[in-house]
Amino acid sequence: MLQYGYIADSFDRTYGSTGDGTFCHARDLMKTLFVSDLDGTLLTKEQRVSPYSRENINSLIRRGLNFTYATARSAESAKRAVEGLEVTLPVVLYNGGLIYDFSTDTTLKSVLFPHTEALEVYSLLRRFNILPFVYAAREGTELVKWRAENETEGMRRYLSRRLGERRLCPVQSEEELLGDYIFYFQCIGAREHLECAWNILKYDPRFICIFHQETYQNDFWMEISPREATKANGVRFLREYLGAEKLVCFGDSSNDSDMFDICEEKYAVMNADTWLKEKATASIGYCEEDGVAKWLMAYSGV
Repeated sequence: MLQYGYIADSFDRTYGSTGDGTFCHARDLMKTLFVSDLDGTLLTKEQRVSPYSRENINSLIRRGLNFTYATARSAESAKRAVEGLEVTLPVVLYNGGLIYDFSTDTTLKSVLFPHTEALEVYSLLRRFNILPFVYAAREGTELVKWRAENETEGMRRYLSRRLGERRLCPVQSEEELLGDYIFYFQCIGAREHLECAWNILKYDPRFICIFHQETYQNDFWMEISPREATKANGVRFLREYLGAEKLVCFGDSSNDSDMFDICEEKYAVMNADTWLKEKATASIGYCEEDGVAKWLMAYSGV
């Protein structure tokens, strides 16, 4: 049984609804963990969960659905995006760099760069005149650091959407930038500005380097993490931690690919990359049309 899931009664029935607020196919649901990507999958273009999805997924969670999410976002950014969604299970953040339990404010797992490797990544980025955001931890506090000079337009947009966040930490020196426990580099800019570094980093077996266009803008993002920091490893950890026997996931883009590889069932929203749809069990509705929520409702017999 999942440690966090709850379904009351009706263990021996088959499918549909009992009429008293519980699921009839309780045995299957208690063994299954449902994991959704956020941006481009569960969230709308306004970077929020729609009222329809929020209401219906909350109803399913209250009735026993074991639902969580795996995202490239930070804890603060993810929490803001899913405001009102009653997720009680641990979540996968930073593409697997951090497993966090909001219900207890506990970090269950984190994956850090060895300091020498963080220095190598930064040196390579600077060789191509790329100024990254550096995500780090200091005494249990998350920091987003950057050199406050010549930010790209995309970096300025990123910062404008996060005004007032306590984790933002502009610095004046490389010593300050690289002085803490680093777990993630994020670079935002034009494709031609970033892809030379990507063409080197993607072949380095020590790192995961994801390069993609941002869901909501024309900017390209390059995200660099230690090799062990993947959504697949994060979801695999949750499977073992929670005791799930089956994984079902939802996604739309390249940073969901490895998660698809380890799930028994994987569903691509209609707006997903074509090649990811080819890996999927099936395609479901668009993110703007509540595709994940509607699939979950149909699966649950609601």
